[in-house]
Amino acid sequence: MSESAYLLALRSPRPPQPDAPLFVYLPGGDGTGQLFHRQLESLESTFDIRCLEIPPDDMTGWNELADQVIHLVKQELTQSPRPAVYLCGESFGGCLALRMMQRAPQLFDRLILVNPASAFRRHSWLYSLSYWVRPVPEAIYRIFWVWFLPILASLGRINADDRRALLNAVQLMSQETSIWRLSLLRAFQISDRDLTQIQQPTLVIASGRDLILPSIEEAEFLVAAMPQAQFYVLPDSGHACLLESDVHLYEILADRHFLPEPGLRLPPDLPEDLPEVVTLERNEVKRGSY
Repeated sequence: MSESAYLLALRSPRPPQPDAPLFVYLPGGDGTGQLFHRQLESLESTFDIRCLEIPPDDMTGWNELADQVIHLVKQELTQSPRPAVYLCGESFGGCLALRMMQRAPQLFDRLILVNPASAFRRHSWLYSLSYWVRPVPEAIYRIFWVWFLPILASLGRINADDRRALLNAVQLMSQETSIWRLSLLRAFQISDRDLTQIQQPTLVIASGRDLILPSIEEAEFLVAAMPQAQFYVLPDSGHACLLESDVHLYEILADRHFLPEPGLRLPPDLPEDLPEVVTLERNEVKRGSY
């Protein structure tokens, strides 16, 4: 495959606030990070936000992808040490967040999982279907996403502009990338023992009308396994809940006492004693193991 024109990156959707707690958002399977925009205005009052952007043709395995993002987070922290770091993963990004917590738990203070796709292997009807997915003519592929959109999201709870943005984001992925990311979800595993090792306070947000994953059941499982976890149910929401007009992540965090202490900022004389950063070269890892 030819070299990608895109780079894995942590984007700043708002002006940087280098002394504020860092909030790292890991997107769903579209990988764009752009579908988080509805949550930015309220969150930026407290956090310095970064959204992960995964190249649309990226076919990196879980471990390599987690390590690349960990390097990007370390780079952020070396440039500007923070009083706290929040890691938030939605759907596909929830699996990535769990893998990152396994590999670099010392970097993060709190974990947020939104309809995490860790349920895919154990419970999802898509798990069996994913074995049969094959490339199709491009026109059929684009029509498939139009058909699938009402399953992916509760469209009646999402405004017209955001429905178009969601469709554009998923259609941006190539068929090869879609099949690869399905295979990653099919292969993702995390043991009960690994879950018990996650000591950070964790909030699992689950949609009651998720037509893709049994998100409430998965939230109950994760909360039972993780020592400092709690969950929050959105009873009327679909899988892509953070695009819904009435879902406000900041208010959920406040309701669950999950926000940083008011006015939390880094003292100007805090020593910078973070681990050494290894710079990630362009396309250093392209295709990897799970």
